This record gives sequence, C-alpha cells and structure tokens, in this order.
Amino acid sequence: MSIPAADRMSPQERRAGASLAAIFGLRMLGLFLILPVFSIYAKTLPGGENLALVGFALGAYGLTQAIFQIPYGIASDLWGRKLVIVIGLLIFAFGSFVAAWAPDMNWIIAGRVLQGAGAISAAVTALAADLTRDEHRTKVMAMIGSSIGLVFALSLVGAPVLYGWIGMGGLFVLTGVLALLAIVLLLKVVPPAPPRHGHDKLPLRRVLRDPDLFRLNVGIFVLHMVQMAMFVVLPHALVDHGGLAATEHWKVYLPAVLASFVIMVPAIIAAERKDRMPPVFRGAIALLVAVQLGLLFFGQGLWTLALWLLLFFVAFNVLEASLPSLVSRTAPPAAKGAALGVYNTTQAMGLFIGGAAGGYVAQHFGDNAVFAACAGLVLFWLAVAGSMNFPQRRVAAVAAQDI
Repeated sequence: MSIPAADRMSPQERRAGASLAAIFGLRMLGLFLILPVFSIYAKTLPGGENLALVGFALGAYGLTQAIFQIPYGIASDLWGRKLVIVIGLLIFAFGSFVAAWAPDMNWIIAGRVLQGAGAISAAVTALAADLTRDEHRTKVMAMIGSSIGLVFALSLVGAPVLYGWIGMGGLFVLTGVLALLAIVLLLKVVPPAPPRHGHDKLPLRRVLRDPDLFRLNVGIFVLHMVQMAMFVVLPHALVDHGGLAATEHWKVYLPAVLASFVIMVPAIIAAERKDRMPPVFRGAIALLVAVQLGLLFFGQGLWTLALWLLLFFVAFNVLEASLPSLVSRTAPPAAKGAALGVYNTTQAMGLFIGGAAGGYVAQHFGDNAVFAACAGLVLFWLAVAGSMNFPQRRVAAVAAQDI
C-alpha cells in the first residue's frame, strides 16, 4: 500500500533532518573521538596519573553543557536558531584548539570547559522542530538521535587508529575543524527557519513536573553517565586484560560496532513500525544491566570483553535513537522547546557526573567498582521506566479516530 503524498516528508523536511543530523554528528564525532584513548594519553601529561582528575577532564564538557543548554535555547528564541548555533560552534572549536595546545591537565580541563560552553543541542533540536510538521517531527528527532549513536560507534573504531597517526593534539585539532565544517553545513545546506509566530507557552515547571518526561530525563542522564564512567576504565581493561595496545583497539571496536548495527535495525523496526516500543525500550535497558554485570563478573579476556562491548553498542544505539524521539512525542506541543532544553541539560549533566564520578570511583575503589555502580544505576532506570506511559503512535491514533 503506497503512502499518500500528503503523509510523506517533504524534500525540505528530509533535507532539514539529514543536514541537522549531520551537524550534530560532526560535532559529536569530534567529542567522542577523545573518549577511547584519553585516559591513556593523560598519563603522559603532568597531573594525568590522577584518575579522578582525568575523569573530571572528560566530564568537564558536560558541566558547562548543563549550565548553558537552556540559556542557549532561550537565546535562539530571541535572536534566531542559526545565529546561536554558529556562536556555539565557534566557542566549541576554540575550546578544541585550546585543548590541542594544552601542556598539562589543567589546560586540558580549560579546553573541555570551553567546548561544553558551545551548548547548541537545544537550539539544533528547536530548529528541527521549526522546519518539520508535527506528524514528521518524530522521524527527524530520531534521525538526530541516531546520529549520536552512529558517530559514537565510529569514534570508538577510528579513535585508536587516528591517535596512532596524529596523537591527541591532532585529535583535538580535528575536533575543532569538524565544528567549523558544521558551520559551513548549517549556512549552506540547512533550509532557512520559517518566521516565528507567537504562541502560548507552558511554564517550565509544567515540563519539569511531567512524570513521563521526568522518566525520559532520568534515562538520558543514566545512559550518558554510564557511558562516560565506562570509558574511563574500558581502555585500560582492553590493555591489561585483553593484551591489546591502544592503537590496536579498533580490532575489537570495528567488528563489534558493525555487528551491533545489524542487530539494532530489527529492534528499531519493531519499535517504530510494529508499535513495540515499550518492550524494545525496556529490553535495551535490561541488556545494559547485563553488560555491566558481565564486565563486573566476567570481564577477563579479549573475547569476553569484545562480547560485552558488542552488547553495549546494541543497547546504547537503540536507546540513543529512541529517547529524543519519545521526548518529542511526549511533550505538549506548546512546550517542545522547553522539554528538549531540559532533556539536553540532563544529558550533559550525565556526561559530566559520569566522567568525574567514574574517575573518582576507579581511583579509590578500582575498575570493578565502576561497573558495579553502573549496574546499580541502570537497574534504577529500569525500575523507573517500568511505570512509564509510552506515547501512542500517530498512525494508530488516526486509525482509531476513523473507526
């Protein structure tokens, strides 16, 4: 059965979704390229032997993201989405170049703080909402969310190889260059935002008090906290327990990433086209619990670590694609911008706290304590998600009205 033309995404909507997802991806690729190898590189810098400081350097980006997400969103309402996104990307690029020059951990932290101050996530998602109709907004939000999971996976594959070629300074320079390329893409490819019209706005407290949005915000917070904490210790585990040098880690990441996307696709299809989002979503969270327990109790040996990494990528990619889509569908129409601003703020808080807490726990209690803490956090999320009300699919809702 063919889809009526009126129900299809317009060429402008497809262009907006693809280009904004690419902008998000370019920025996040540069950020994620640092994760797999930073804790190894940090040992070569003054202060880098302190894992708590290393974790803080990884998470410092998230701290300033958390501070600036909502103000950037408000500024984009006042002065335009594209202007705010350009300013944010310029600040992010400057921070990347500071980190590339940094002679010690303190300057690395300064660069990471500046990177985080370019907090454009809320403005990008608000622009996506401006450029799409309500019935297609979920698809575009899912494209943007999926881009994060995709570039995270690519960074884990490419970072060890690039680190061997250009070093950490080169990775930070590449990060800045990718941000500048994203500016070109924004100005040349993304369609112009439509004129803004006045509309009623729900108070921010209504968004904060919505129980289902709260559950989704808990989810993105835990997901990125666990991600950052894991990658404070996983590179060392591959070296110490897997016997694999940092420049060889791609030999684990590449097959795990490719296989995870093959496994992920049927889950996403079942969730979106067959209206199976609740079991797929909760199943991905449960899989994340299993990964943390597996790393805790069965994390010895290269093949075992590769298996847990594969399963982690499957769960992470499903959840990273699903969460922003669910937020955009759950939020009241008049409060989508506010809801996305809060969502991106909690995501950034998870990045900061995950890096800082992961480093502290590893420094004082060992690597296994990190996996145990992550397992407990994800179990808490699974309990929270157990009572969540999932938004009804639009096609199903329309069909029900026609009966």
